[in-house]
Amino acid sequence: MVKAPNYNHERRERDRLKEAKKKDKLAAKAAKKEQKPSDTNEAEEPK
Repeated sequence: MVKAPNYNHERRERDRLKEAKKKDKLAAKAAKKEQKPSDTNEAEEPK
């Protein structure tokens, strides 16, 4: 006998994975932004 598909569960699982991937991407983006020097004006001072 074939198991009936549980579409609601499958959709919730896909959405959960999408949200986790989105959170990871935002965290990586924030970490990269922290590593980048925030003030570029100080690096290029006119003389």
